[in-house]
Parts: sequence; structure tokens; C-alpha cells
Amino acid sequence: MQLADYLDRIEYGGLVEPSLQCLNHIHRQQALTVPYENLDIQLGRRIDRDVERIFDKIVTRRRGGWCYEAHELTLWVLRAIGFDARLVTGGVHRREFGDEKLGNHTAILVQLDELYLVDLGLGDGIREPIPLRSGIHCQGGLAFRLERVEQDYWRFHNHAFGYPTDFDFRTVSVDNELVDAKAFELQTSADSILVQNLICQMMEPESVTCLTGRVLRRKSIHGTTKMLVSLQDFEQVMADVFGIRDKEASAVWPHVEARHLALFGDAPIETISVEGF
Repeated sequence: MQLADYLDRIEYGGLVEPSLQCLNHIHRQQALTVPYENLDIQLGRRIDRDVERIFDKIVTRRRGGWCYEAHELTLWVLRAIGFDARLVTGGVHRREFGDEKLGNHTAILVQLDELYLVDLGLGDGIREPIPLRSGIHCQGGLAFRLERVEQDYWRFHNHAFGYPTDFDFRTVSVDNELVDAKAFELQTSADSILVQNLICQMMEPESVTCLTGRVLRRKSIHGTTKMLVSLQDFEQVMADVFGIRDKEASAVWPHVEARHLALFGDAPIETISVEGF
């Protein structure tokens, strides 16, 4: 694994040093160049947290990944540069469903002049790190919020049209056993949204493009546009929009099409509403 290859992958050409400026720019570049995607889960490939495998996937093969992969890679990068960084345990929608959601997400805390939250695993979240302080944190036209909810827990609230809407995270180092168990469940359980649906997301500075099954959406502060993807343009959309070029990608299409028919039948795109990812 070579740091220079990662920096080339995210199209970063700035200073490489443990500074806030470097942290901000690396976070932003990864957010805007590496998609959130679950193609491997859809193809039945088991995903672990081995950083060498993840480096090969995201950097060498120029794919994306889900939160666990994004953050294992980012943690390695930050530590290689010299940052004081640690992985922490998160729980998407813990606010609504309690501690059973802990471990379904991770995040990174970086110590500089103060603690900063790094999160590149939501698919549509912060574009740059935010200081671990209660209150509103604006990035362009997007407003995020942090609040301390318990002694060791903070709650992140996403921007107005972002999903997931919120997650809690602990400030102590990650519970690896819990995270590994949740990662296995999320990629194997028939009840997992990641097993049920193909999900790809690519962030832009103030918008996000999402492919959920056959439904391609672009969400921004100005609203949402959407269209249906067909078999004929599926591979091109995966490549041109999300940068995913996997020779087996089209193998997921029968599942994608069957899932769409089960949920929406032959309804026109104007009447189809997709919530969440």
C-alpha cells in the first residue's frame, strides 16, 4: 500500500502533513471521488475490514465501499500522514431504536487543536471534518448539527435532505467485536436493506446522486430529479456516474429488476417514491 497511490486516487495534490488544512482537503477529495456502494454485497462477496484488501478495491481497482471500508482506509491514510486518529463505534438511528443499532456504523475522531469528526461512510454526509462541538456546522448550503447526548455519546444530525438522518457515536476507541458482528449481519441478513437493494451514492459539494435499484436520483437543496435505469444503460451509469467498472456488475441486474417489480410493478417514475439510500 502506497500513500501516493491513494492521493492520486482521490486527486489530491496539496501538502501532506498532519494539519487541519490537509485533513480538510483529503476528507473533501475522498468524499467527492470515492462512491458509497454495496455491489459486493449484491454479488454475494463477503466483505471484511482488512485494510490491504480495501486498499486494493478502492485505490487499485478504483471502486467504492461502505462505511467500514471507507473508514478503515481513511484511518490508515491519516495515521500514515502522522495524524492522531482513532476509529469509534457509531449507531445509525440509535436515537429511534436504541443500543441495538450500535456497531452498524463507524466514524473517526482526529485530535488537532481540538477533536474533529471525520465521516466518509454515510454516502451523503459532511464533505469536510467538523469540530466536536455542539451546534450547527455549515458547509456551503448544507447545515449539519452535533449535540452531546450522554457522557461518552454524541449525536450527528445530517443536512436537510441527507440520509441517514442521524447517528450516535462514542468517543472511546471502537468496539471491534461489536462492529464485526454488525458488519456480518448487514451483509447476510435477509432483513438488511443492503442485501435487499443495490445502493450507490456519489457526493457533490451541495448535492448527491443516488442509485437505489433501478431508481437514479439527484438530490439537492433545489429538489430531487429522478429517472429509471434500464438494463441497456446500467453498466454505463455505474461507470460514468459512480466510477464502478466491475466485469461482474451486470450479474446483479436480475435481482435489481425483480426487487423493483416487487416494490413498484410497472408504475411510472413520476409516481415512485424512494426514501433513504
